Amino acid sequence: MEYYKKLRAHIGTDPLILPGALAIITDSENRVLLQKRMSGLWGLPGGLMDLGESYEETVKREVYEETGMTLLEYDLMKVYSGKDQFVTEQNGDQYYAVVAVFIVQKYSGELVIDYEESLDMQFFSMSQLPEKLTARSVTFLEDYQAYMTGD
Repeated sequence: MEYYKKLRAHIGTDPLILPGALAIITDSENRVLLQKRMSGLWGLPGGLMDLGESYEETVKREVYEETGMTLLEYDLMKVYSGKDQFVTEQNGDQYYAVVAVFIVQKYSGELVIDYEESLDMQFFSMSQLPEKLTARSVTFLEDYQAYMTGD
């Protein structure tokens, strides 16, 4: 993450291309784990790639940092990129995300929230997702449902 802060110091809020990874983690009741970020919006756990990391290493590290859970089995669902992944943060920072979204089949550990990065974390039924869900997360979860049903 320090790498991106250094870049921002040089270019300000101008657009960057930022690679990252997110995880769709479900519990035994098929509820999906969502993270309430500091912005107050809910989204999938994950984050930005560190220098030299693979997408797989990124998702494992980020999920562990944010949840305390270790990913054991997971598959790549899809990589999202392009103009639909353009984001302007509340502070004005702009970026195009290149996001690998993984479906987690197996993990170990109990959920432990990192309150430096999250306001809350909860499992939600797909039919009762929170209203303040990021637009990108809505897309990822719709694609997840289609992926799981073969549509």
